[in-house]
Amino acid sequence: MSGVLVTGGAGYIGSHAVKALVRAGHEVVVYDDLSAGHEEAVRLASGGKAALVVGDVCDTRRLTETIQAHGIDAVMHFAAWLSVGESVRNPAAYYRNNVTGALSVLDAMLAGGARHLVFSSTAAVFGNPQFTPITEDHPKAPINAYGETKLAIERALPHFARAYGVESIALRYFNAAGADPDGDLGEHHDPEVHVIPKAIDAALGRGSFQLFGDDYDTPDGSCLRDYVHVTDLATAHVLAVDALRAGATSRTYNLGNGKPTSVREIIDTVARVTRRDVPFTTAKRREGDPAILFASSERIRRELGWRPQYEDVDAIVETAFRWREGRPHGYSARVSA
Repeated sequence: MSGVLVTGGAGYIGSHAVKALVRAGHEVVVYDDLSAGHEEAVRLASGGKAALVVGDVCDTRRLTETIQAHGIDAVMHFAAWLSVGESVRNPAAYYRNNVTGALSVLDAMLAGGARHLVFSSTAAVFGNPQFTPITEDHPKAPINAYGETKLAIERALPHFARAYGVESIALRYFNAAGADPDGDLGEHHDPEVHVIPKAIDAALGRGSFQLFGDDYDTPDGSCLRDYVHVTDLATAHVLAVDALRAGATSRTYNLGNGKPTSVREIIDTVARVTRRDVPFTTAKRREGDPAILFASSERIRRELGWRPQYEDVDAIVETAFRWREGRPHGYSARVSA
């Protein structure tokens, strides 16, 4: 079997995808600059079976050499920046990393002979939704640079298919959440930017939690989001690469549970799961945050047979809490049992 190259495979979603690929019997090579990823995550995800190449995705030559040296025929591209707020403040950096980096990966694939790509995209391509649940064909109107950079690559991929034969599946995540049920992998960003880990940290007395906006046109005034377990996302990536290798042509899928949950409901869920209060303060809305985002994932369920295992928000939070409680310093230390 030819190998799968996972760019950003030392990061949160990427490492979970590495674990799913190894379990499914794939040969895996991780390519990561370790600026946000963790070498230990690669080891834990693969049981030492995945090679790690440390490099920048904008280094097309090194990428090409890696693809050729390891007989790579498929790439999963996770290596992108992901903070909506940061993208609003510093769009130039996001275009350089997310657009130039993805084009570098595509150039390396062409040079190295790999023709299957699973692309990590986002619900941010939709902007403020005109209707919900959001289908794949919903109009695309990003309201932040992060969404624009992902949409730019989505729009490029059909051209690469027609001109060069690179078939791709773009997977639009809604809100990735949770942690590996086995306890090996979890979410560790520095600084942490996501709702569930920040709420858990507040419950554990490790930081403060801010509720950004309580005046949205939603039932409780806070944003509504669609939380999907990271292990279920990883499963979708394995299904996607298998489909491409079996001859699937380029297409795009939404990945979500289709159940909107407000930020206030997340605070309540974390309090319930941890049995601790979640102290928080309310701040003004963040620029670039839509009020409501939740998905229709019927297409991937129908076409690839994707079946999420963690559809209950309490179960998602429970896995995140177990990992975060046991690793107060992320991958650098585990609390003794």
